[in-house]
Amino acid sequence: MQQSTLKKLSEALGISISTVSRALKDHPDISAATKLKVKELAVAMEYEPNSYAVQLRTRQSNLLGILVPSIDNFFYDSFIAAVEDEARKFGYSVLIMQSRDDVAIETANINIFRKNMVMGLFATVSIATEELAPFKKMEDLKIPVVFFDRVPEEKGFYKVCLSDALAATIAAEAIIEKKKKNVLALFGHPHLSISKVRCEALVQTFQQQAPDTTVTIDYPEQPEASKAAALKALTSGKPPDVIFCMGDLILIGVMRAIHQLKLRIPEDVAVIGISNGFIPTMYNPVVTYVETSGYKLGKLSFAQMLGRLKGEDVTENVCVESMLVKGGSL
Repeated sequence: MQQSTLKKLSEALGISISTVSRALKDHPDISAATKLKVKELAVAMEYEPNSYAVQLRTRQSNLLGILVPSIDNFFYDSFIAAVEDEARKFGYSVLIMQSRDDVAIETANINIFRKNMVMGLFATVSIATEELAPFKKMEDLKIPVVFFDRVPEEKGFYKVCLSDALAATIAAEAIIEKKKKNVLALFGHPHLSISKVRCEALVQTFQQQAPDTTVTIDYPEQPEASKAAALKALTSGKPPDVIFCMGDLILIGVMRAIHQLKLRIPEDVAVIGISNGFIPTMYNPVVTYVETSGYKLGKLSFAQMLGRLKGEDVTENVCVESMLVKGGSL
């Protein structure tokens, strides 16, 4: 049935459009009897308010934006699930867009979020993001931005991070405990702050606690490049006795290389990663990993966003703690 209008409701009841409108909004000047008649007829005529007109009038859409590099990633998928769960509890909906690690797409998406009058934006920056002006414009328009996972290094923004330094330190200490001496450490794009922090913490831990350990650093980022890096190292004259994988995509590539070479884990080479937790369970033995939960990050990010929307005093930088989850790969 075609959507009824306020005018049709007013004509059917013989009252003014303004009275109908106020009755639907429970205005105190309208009697209980009139409100009841208006609402009953509105239900019968399947009346729905023009949500876009409401947005224009109130400048509030109850819509939150989520900007991620890609949704075909288990970590971001679990982050989105957590934000959606929390948003629903508080009467918000979410609009999700992908940057595909392209600055032009990222900027275009931010404009779309703004035109759709989102009340807040959760964002993880693309690899090449250097200019933060589009995000600053959102803040200038009183649209709070909460960065998560990949966050800008610049101060003055609200950020929710994983305990990146702690996660890398935990992984390094687990390797040291097993007395491994030749480490291949694979990280994401070197431009990202998350890669810089994790790499620095890992190297520093070895320097302080096991200075005789050889640590070889590479930045393959994606599965194919990770596979190639692992194959090259494992077939060299001095292959690593353990491979550290900064994230799940790197872990996937490394495991492909190990399987191709028919190596035993952990007898021929040990493996440890930093993970959201799902990918390590797909292998036998289960891969030892340091948990960095996308779901927990989403919950914490929403709490920070909700505080900002309410005008509360919110901590600028917060972190999700990490812990070692032991498998059979180390």
